[in-house]
Amino acid sequence: MCSSDLGEDQTEYRLLSTDGIEVVHLGGQQFLRVSEQALKDLTFAAMRDIQHRLRPGHLQQLRNILDDPQASPNDRFVALDLLRNANIAAGGVLPMCQDTGTAIVMGKRGQHVLTEGTDEMPLSKGVFDAYTRLNLRYSQNAPITMWEEKNTGSNLTAQIELYADTQPGHETTYKFLFMAKGGGSANKSYLFQETKAVLNEAAMMRFLDEKLRGLGTAACPPYHLAIVVGGTSAEFALKTAKYASAKYLDTLPTSGDMSAHGFRDVEMEEKVLKLTQEFGIGAQFGGKYFCHDVRVIRLPRHGASLPIAIAVSCSADRQCVAKITPEGAYIEQLETEPGQYLPDVVDEELDA
Repeated sequence: MCSSDLGEDQTEYRLLSTDGIEVVHLGGQQFLRVSEQALKDLTFAAMRDIQHRLRPGHLQQLRNILDDPQASPNDRFVALDLLRNANIAAGGVLPMCQDTGTAIVMGKRGQHVLTEGTDEMPLSKGVFDAYTRLNLRYSQNAPITMWEEKNTGSNLTAQIELYADTQPGHETTYKFLFMAKGGGSANKSYLFQETKAVLNEAAMMRFLDEKLRGLGTAACPPYHLAIVVGGTSAEFALKTAKYASAKYLDTLPTSGDMSAHGFRDVEMEEKVLKLTQEFGIGAQFGGKYFCHDVRVIRLPRHGASLPIAIAVSCSADRQCVAKITPEGAYIEQLETEPGQYLPDVVDEELDA
């Protein structure tokens, strides 16, 4: 699945800064010079924002539960508490979840982006600053021996993945996905090595009925659920599922062809969502809302191997995208006023 599969970026961004970013011309070509400080500041801002703010779409989905007459009292109770929690977190003091997660940074760097050295270093420094200066828990343990480990006291090491972006028009753009992945949702990432026998709708739905029930509620539903069928390797299937649960692959094509690109099966997504609504598990205590939504990605595969990966993003749906362009460093605009998604009057049924 390459970046050429992705459609136009519809994300709403806000300008963070223009400091440390400049256009230079070398050999008749335009390049973008990005300082280490700009990378560090962008990472700090992203990690701060995703600990305290959510995407408007996620908040609207919580409000939709309150407005759904088919939602159970338990569904509404959980949705209301999550909206209240979002309002507290938006104050920028207390994070939305006490498990502040593993810091994950994925970057795609254009061919004409110039930096001063090893990009992993300033990106890691940005993570370090966020976790040591804010009220964020340190979750990372350094292995001392095979059996002994010690908390690093900074939440490092971060998971940093950097790729070359060779797509035309992206030469002077550096794009990022920032995530904070808590242990609960990370623990609900699964890989199954199946065969072509499940590549029909009836068999696949039976398979998913069993495996998705097994997710349980330990990772704090309602979930953003991702299912990946296929993959040139098992590792790639799992990684794709993680990114799909973060809505990062929403602009994939919705059909396949002989070029063997990955695609979203939107019809299958609706069927799987309906399946989860019929489980009766609901938002932790019984009801309809085991999942907010579902993403189903179909990938090419080796004929003798059919990896199927499942991943979730939990109620602390912590991720944002960002980019550095000749115009400056931009970060996804997360919701700063979540109070607008709360009901005007909390009735007795919601408070019960």
